[in-house]
Amino acid sequence: MAIWYYMLISAYSIKGVKSLRDTIKAFKALSDETRIRILNILMERECCVCEVMQALDISQTRASRNLAALYDAGFLRLRKDGLWSLYSIDKESMPEYLTDLVRAVTKALEGNKEVGLDCERLKKAERVGPGCADRMRRGKPSA
Repeated sequence: MAIWYYMLISAYSIKGVKSLRDTIKAFKALSDETRIRILNILMERECCVCEVMQALDISQTRASRNLAALYDAGFLRLRKDGLWSLYSIDKESMPEYLTDLVRAVTKALEGNKEVGLDCERLKKAERVGPGCADRMRRGKPSA
């Protein structure tokens, strides 16, 4: 509940919004618990889909779908490195209003136990190659 309070406060001071459609897209992207948790771990470091899967203990499909929603809303940057698709918070070119929203999410999550566990699992997460989703389901993350 607290996250919506901070997001609404930020909405009153949003700067650089190009259109109402952009604002709605951003808020829709943040209207899902998984996407908020993904944003939180990406504040720690750049991750591939498999690392997001491990940190949040979710399926590859769910991780990819939610990363795509955050990317489409303008929160994330995608960098290709060989076979890897690496996602990070787009701090350099993110519009100011999205930066304000990310700050609001970060502040709202302070002290949250669940996102703390996500960050602990992220420390143990490792990049795995093709077919990682099958290995993750069997509990064998390493290639």
